[in-house]
Amino acid sequence: MRSIVSIPIKTDININLFLKKEIMELTKAKFIEDFEKSLTRSSARTPQNATEEEKWMALARVVKEYYSEIWVEDNAYKDQSGTKQAYYFSIEFMPGRMLKSNLLNLGILDTVREGLKDLGSDLEEISTNEQDMAIGNGGLGRLASCFMDSLASTGLPGNGNGIRYKYGLFKQRIIDGYQVELPDVWLKNGNPWEVRRPNKEVEVKYGGNVWMEDLGHGRYKPHFENQETILAVPYDTAMVGFENTTVNNLCLWRAELPTDMDTSHLSLDYIRDVDTLSAVLYPDDSNYAGRLLRLKQEYFFVSAGLQRIVNHYLSLDLPLSRISEHVAVHINDTHPALCVAEFMRILMDLHEFSWESAWQLTVKVMSYTNHTIMAEAMEKWPEDMMETLLPRIYQIIVEIDHRFVEEYTPKVGPSLVHNTRIIKDGMVNMAHLSIIGSHSTNGVAKIHSDLLKDVVLHDFYIIFPERFNNKTNGIAERRWLQIANEDLSSMIDETIGKSWRKNLNDLTVLKAYQDDDEVLGKLELVKFKNKERLAKLILEKNDVTVNPNAIFDVQVKRLHAYKRQLLNLLHIMKLYIDIKDGKAADMVPRVFIFGAKAAPSYQYAKAIIKAINEAANLINNDPEVGDKLKVVFLANYNVSLAEQIIPAANVGEQISLASTEASGTSNMKFMLNGALTIGTLDGANIEIKDAVGDDNICIFGMNKDEVLEYQANGSYRSSEIYETNPVLKRVLDTLVDGTIPNIENEGREIFDSLTTYNDEYFVLKDFDSYVTAQKRLEDYYRDRHAWNKSCLLNIANAARFSSDRTVREYAENIWQINPR
Repeated sequence: MRSIVSIPIKTDININLFLKKEIMELTKAKFIEDFEKSLTRSSARTPQNATEEEKWMALARVVKEYYSEIWVEDNAYKDQSGTKQAYYFSIEFMPGRMLKSNLLNLGILDTVREGLKDLGSDLEEISTNEQDMAIGNGGLGRLASCFMDSLASTGLPGNGNGIRYKYGLFKQRIIDGYQVELPDVWLKNGNPWEVRRPNKEVEVKYGGNVWMEDLGHGRYKPHFENQETILAVPYDTAMVGFENTTVNNLCLWRAELPTDMDTSHLSLDYIRDVDTLSAVLYPDDSNYAGRLLRLKQEYFFVSAGLQRIVNHYLSLDLPLSRISEHVAVHINDTHPALCVAEFMRILMDLHEFSWESAWQLTVKVMSYTNHTIMAEAMEKWPEDMMETLLPRIYQIIVEIDHRFVEEYTPKVGPSLVHNTRIIKDGMVNMAHLSIIGSHSTNGVAKIHSDLLKDVVLHDFYIIFPERFNNKTNGIAERRWLQIANEDLSSMIDETIGKSWRKNLNDLTVLKAYQDDDEVLGKLELVKFKNKERLAKLILEKNDVTVNPNAIFDVQVKRLHAYKRQLLNLLHIMKLYIDIKDGKAADMVPRVFIFGAKAAPSYQYAKAIIKAINEAANLINNDPEVGDKLKVVFLANYNVSLAEQIIPAANVGEQISLASTEASGTSNMKFMLNGALTIGTLDGANIEIKDAVGDDNICIFGMNKDEVLEYQANGSYRSSEIYETNPVLKRVLDTLVDGTIPNIENEGREIFDSLTTYNDEYFVLKDFDSYVTAQKRLEDYYRDRHAWNKSCLLNIANAARFSSDRTVREYAENIWQINPR
């Protein structure tokens, strides 16, 4: 990889300052001393009389002290060496609990565990007092957090930028089968990992009037009046690398009242608006006020983040004209798309760059990841909303659009230009802004990237073929194996040594043991212990007793129609009918486990949750069914719950309609933990299939070409399938004939969507294929040697789905950043 830094900056670097040992040296005695001091200082307690929460806070402070020196030194190294850094802008981050992650990455997890044990305390019990930093909805936020872990652990200088929401998405409760949303007050006891940086605060401005003063020679100066000013204050959280000297930064912004504001201008509405801005992730967008707030949030963290980046860069005495050699800004989905226009504003309005030079720098600095295939998920904002809330940004976007039309109409013709314009039909297309204003656009799985180029963004691909590329998603194995599944990690250590913990590719050595009955037996025992632990949790949370010898079949992900939790439910009802009809005497017992949140305004998804829960009540309390079939919906699915569910899974459900799931990452987590995937040829399932081979994954359903053909010719008739498939007809009728109780309205809504309204996501079309695949899995499970061999081969081939690999590809091909 070529060297990036070409500008001489500070030459008085003391290299020895940065050559610290990779693993922190800490004795158990020193830790005990530090922990007892922290507990005394923070709560005037001893380990013998402190509460578990007090122990947790004291422990977090100790750990923070341990990595703070490394954090300071790494920041100094980056500044003094002029290292190019990437900044990952994402409206979501879902780190989960950070205590054990920090302990693991510092190399002191076992030392601290043993030290606490000597004091009569248990690390696992203490760690449960940490609130999940659940400021995300699902895969987007979890991916961002995996990237933060991997960037630091591979020594790459990459930082996060987002919003410090006062509340997480929501805490989900299930009451009478319904999802009920409660506030997720994750900050109620503070966040010991963060550092408030008031000296880095910036102002973000909204609304008002703007007019341009002509300075001549094509230069204009904007003037503003009656703007609303909000203070953005950064809270930094260290992203500690795995046993190395890299500590990157996750910057989350909080909205506050300007400290020097004239109090005569204060109003209750203004105070409330400021507080609301960084209060809630994804405000209800079913009304105008909610949509306006979301747009306001998007500009808030974009403007604040870019201002801080530019301010820091200028503090290094570097020329702004060469910022692209030191800074890369990544737009994670369209929420931060305003980075393009805001960076232009900063360069032109604050630093007097010409349009041409500002645009050249902007395109070099910006890159964009598209995370969806569905058009409705690509953000668009009404022009009048954008113009009212962000008048200067709107002016810049209009000019970008105008210049795009002028430049490319002669090159590619008016039709292509019309299809790719940023402003069209009164709407501002954020994906279009992101693509036109950046040098790279990537998808997140091979099939997804191909669909972007061939279908969804085909016109853009014709204009900018060199900008399109693929970066298949990945997961951070440190959290999803070393932390979430310590027993499996230890078993792998005993079998092949520990080198895989540094280089996940070494997991391939496990292939040599695929017919070793002793190793396969150990793997099965680890899985069984994890299933026993999950069974205990299910009993505590849901008061349902499940059999650890049953197949644990798991679908955990955001509740959305295209992810087809409904297909899973219909199969469950078929099994129930088979049992009631006496056709399942030799059935392998099954436990179906769901975890999912539905967006508060997504009524159809909430109807599916209700149906799943009422089906569970029916099945779990039917004495004829017994242990043959259980259904469990675990409420409030989050990272910490996932860490308990995924290691126990035998089967991971990845059953989205082919061509709808961009990638998926839970499929990778299940694979890494030795579960078999049942799925369609969608997202990263295709690459998992390529990695493990046809015998070690269970594929069903239509492929993308068949789906696209149906969608193109409009020949699908779901009502015909309902009328001609007696098995499926009987299953569907359970939604409306009273078989599943207490879903009169929800059952009818779902039934009609699948029959009268033609089943948008082809659930009925794929049903028979899915049932056949499920039976194939059940039969395969009876052969314990073959099943365990497949589980081992899934683990052995999981390395290519590491987020370490993913971020290295971003670093080399898009951001041009180098590891330390």
